[in-house]
Amino acid sequence: MSKRAAFVVGVALAALVAACRGESADDPSQVQRDVALPGVDTRDFTPREKREFTKYVSEFGAPCPGVAVPVGECVLEKRACPTCLPVAIAIAKAVREGMSREQVEGIYKQRFDLASMKTIPVDGSPARGPESAPVTIVEFADFECPFCQRVAPELDHLSASNENVRFVYKFMPLSMHPRGEPSARAAIAAQAQGKFWEMHHQLFTNAPRLEDSDLDGYAKAIGLDLERFHADMQSAATKTRLEADRQLADRLEVKGTPTIFIDGRLYDGKGDIQDWVDSEITARSGKSP
Repeated sequence: MSKRAAFVVGVALAALVAACRGESADDPSQVQRDVALPGVDTRDFTPREKREFTKYVSEFGAPCPGVAVPVGECVLEKRACPTCLPVAIAIAKAVREGMSREQVEGIYKQRFDLASMKTIPVDGSPARGPESAPVTIVEFADFECPFCQRVAPELDHLSASNENVRFVYKFMPLSMHPRGEPSARAAIAAQAQGKFWEMHHQLFTNAPRLEDSDLDGYAKAIGLDLERFHADMQSAATKTRLEADRQLADRLEVKGTPTIFIDGRLYDGKGDIQDWVDSEITARSGKSP
């Protein structure tokens, strides 16, 4: 018997059991129950959680073009949509955490729906991690932004500790931060000498000390040619890079900093960013990290 047939027979048997118990066969929470998917741990689920999980993976479609089956069937049949397993894992986690249907749908749409994916050009932007990395994280940030300063160590650790991640920085100095643009110019000037990430570390580690004398001090500390550093801060190329990132942020409707995209999808900051990254790795390798 094929896995699909087994899945259908299982649902039919559940319907018969429901009928014998006097339950409504039209109620999906009663008809479709206890679906177990390989690679998704639901062993500790309560009966209610199992019904909720089954309902979601039986209703949500596979997020890949040309795969017109529910997520659960996609996983069982090993369809050509590697994203189905990460979707099922994310749904199981949401059910375990007691999320509402609205919240689960929100996770599905934001993290996995193809319609939520944006195309983000990264050419010329500071980047670290293998070019062949399956996951790309793009951050729009402002060196004077306290929230960017707070998240910087986590992003540094994430990109430094995982060879499956490529991290790209986009400049978005905000008008409310008077030292945001001079700091961005300093970072671009450092990039011209091959030391963007060293300056990135100096700026975020030593904030809010971002006056001109501070920037010169950081440039000296990382071994930059100061004369060239000053010239590059005011160069046409630096102005062009800042303007290009501003225009891109406008097209992507970026409202503030930090704004983070994981493989073209907006990270809302509500979940564990490592979970998002792991989901993307799973989608590309077919295996949980």
